[in-house]
Amino acid sequence: MKVSVIISDLSGGGSVRAFLLGQVLRQLNHEVEFVGFMFGKEIYAEPPSGMKVIAVEGKIYPGFFNSAKEVLSKINGDLIYAVKPKPTSLGVSLIKKLFSDRPLILDMDDWELSWYGGDDWHYRPNIKQLYRDLFSKDGALRYPDYTLYIKWMEKLVSRADALTIDTEFLKQRFGGVYLPNGKDTALFNPELYNPEKSREKYGLSEYRVLMFPGAPRPHKGVEDVLTALDRLNESDLKLVIVGGSPYDDYDDKLMQKWGRWIVKLPRCGVEAMPEVVSAAHVVVVPQRDSLAARAQFPLKLTDGMAMAKPVLTTKVGDIPDIMAGTGYIVEPNSPEQIAAKIQEIFQNFDAANELGRQARERCVADYSVNTMSVILEKLIANFK
Repeated sequence: MKVSVIISDLSGGGSVRAFLLGQVLRQLNHEVEFVGFMFGKEIYAEPPSGMKVIAVEGKIYPGFFNSAKEVLSKINGDLIYAVKPKPTSLGVSLIKKLFSDRPLILDMDDWELSWYGGDDWHYRPNIKQLYRDLFSKDGALRYPDYTLYIKWMEKLVSRADALTIDTEFLKQRFGGVYLPNGKDTALFNPELYNPEKSREKYGLSEYRVLMFPGAPRPHKGVEDVLTALDRLNESDLKLVIVGGSPYDDYDDKLMQKWGRWIVKLPRCGVEAMPEVVSAAHVVVVPQRDSLAARAQFPLKLTDGMAMAKPVLTTKVGDIPDIMAGTGYIVEPNSPEQIAAKIQEIFQNFDAANELGRQARERCVADYSVNTMSVILEKLIANFK
């Protein structure tokens, strides 16, 4: 089959999960095309090599109608796979389904409303505010993925022919088929890389490297690791952040306050990521306890697990079940516990590496692209 994967914003973080789904679909020998809007200047994540990406300039209303019309004309798959319940993905996909009668799968890897307060968020403007939101140059209702529209989209989730989700939180709320945020464990294979050479390549040879292989955001708890490093005050400990935030200047603020502990590496494509992660001594995934974090399966977990790294993470959402005793887990929002675990890891690094080895075994068995392929193959078989 030819599968059109619909991405709400190619210049945003949601493209990462979409490209992972593309890898799984390609492994199942389907032809894959990514079709999406570009609301920024560049694609946030590097797509898998050899896959077609069709980008259409995203505009606010009323220009969005023309953008959407162009995207609809580009969707040529036998099967439509929309990523995220947004007007720019699920919305246009439902329209395409209506007029082409093609089957539609929706994927959810976040609870989108969690960023805005969840069920407590309501839109109750007065007349003056409503006018501004509709007609001002930057009025909220002119943005295609404004929170109100996402709330409406969530009521249309059941209109998709199937739903894939990656956390128990989302399953309880929306139903669907569990499809983990897995990893290509053949690509992410620690035997292919020399950690010392990787550290040398990225200028990290002098340090004990704690790595956060993603874009920092407040709910991801990077501040708790940095506070822990303040407590330990050991100059050779560094937090290496790979890439930066595509959303705001949050990582710049981290640098201003904790720059002495941070080493920033540029964003890189999925093919280069294993070598970068191999440079880590420990992968840190310090999620804070928030609605957004509870609904997520952090991809950074499987970065560390696949590369057999000791993983230091927090007791949030599905994380304890994902790790299943193969990592170091502390309470969320606990810099003091993080500091204690960092000391414990480096004081008995052989034991930490053994846990990392067990984590890779678990990742290969339960959180690999191969595992995802088995699940998705059964689902897609319903539409052939």
